Amino acid sequence: MKLHSGQFARRLSVAFGVWASATHLFLPANGHIAAWHKGMYCLNGTEPGRDNQNTNDAVNPLHMLNRTDWWMHHVNKCDEFPPTEGDFLELPVGGSFVVELATNRAFTTLSYNGRNTGRFGHGQDEITPDGRSRQNCVVNPNLHTKSEELATGTAFAISYHSNLADVTPENLVVFSIRYNTPWRRVVGYDVPQLPACPEGGCHCAWGWVPDDCGEPNMYMHPIKCKVVGNTGSRAVAQAVPPAYCDGDRNSCVSGAKQMVFRNQIEGNNIILTGNRHPTYNARLGFADGAQTDIFLEDGSASPTYIKPGPSVTPTGQSTPTGRTSGARRLLDETNVLAVALPIACYALFKLR
Repeated sequence: MKLHSGQFARRLSVAFGVWASATHLFLPANGHIAAWHKGMYCLNGTEPGRDNQNTNDAVNPLHMLNRTDWWMHHVNKCDEFPPTEGDFLELPVGGSFVVELATNRAFTTLSYNGRNTGRFGHGQDEITPDGRSRQNCVVNPNLHTKSEELATGTAFAISYHSNLADVTPENLVVFSIRYNTPWRRVVGYDVPQLPACPEGGCHCAWGWVPDDCGEPNMYMHPIKCKVVGNTGSRAVAQAVPPAYCDGDRNSCVSGAKQMVFRNQIEGNNIILTGNRHPTYNARLGFADGAQTDIFLEDGSASPTYIKPGPSVTPTGQSTPTGRTSGARRLLDETNVLAVALPIACYALFKLR
């Protein structure tokens, strides 16, 4: 039977869908990094009505964009896809929380029952020699560094506003820093004595500024969050831009600081010349761990107790002994091509 172009296109599309489903087709692993949690925006991707377990929409870096595009990762509409109602990143006062730094949702516990996870964010338990550039930069996953020791640090900030549209650089305050990240997939961040969020929860943002091995970009994406446990009695102060001080306390900005916004067309809050980069570490006066200098006077907030909810976070730093890495399993699964391709071809020529 001779097919006209429309029939052939339809059958080809369906055949590809059969093949992709059978082989668990994944996006390339060597993308950039995002902090994955069920409370994040665009967890399911940026296609309305689709739960995409193979999305990397949140990981795209931000560079030379207008303010309206880089703010809260609006460039690909990530900020227009909030988490499921009731899903929050819970912030236990005086404790810590865990997220997964990965190149793709497929390589986290939030996809495929976690079966494709590894110690690192690209689904593998190690960084192999072919995952480095000629300059020895780690490019798979793309960590913009040559080693864990040189990883520049990542940050979490919080705004006490339930409506994302009300969040501004001034009310989005960095409250936790983790030095020498991103590196491994599972990362914990410490929580200071934060006060309670409003009834609808707070908004958080994760950020990272690399200083080497590639484009001098930045990372930022929004997350719905909620303070739990015995909350603090001091409100969070307004944030001011950080200043480059390279560990010199006399020239560092103390108190509540904004996230780093750099190398954009507009909206930058720090501009450096030469080989200096505004990273989330001592260069900008950020200590490792909980930021304890971000508060107003005692009594400026009402302490209470917020019962923790069912906030699922990953456990462990690596895959169990005896299991192969996620990426390795994905490669093994491509052996089903021998079966999948004949099925796809059958679908192509038999569909009516």
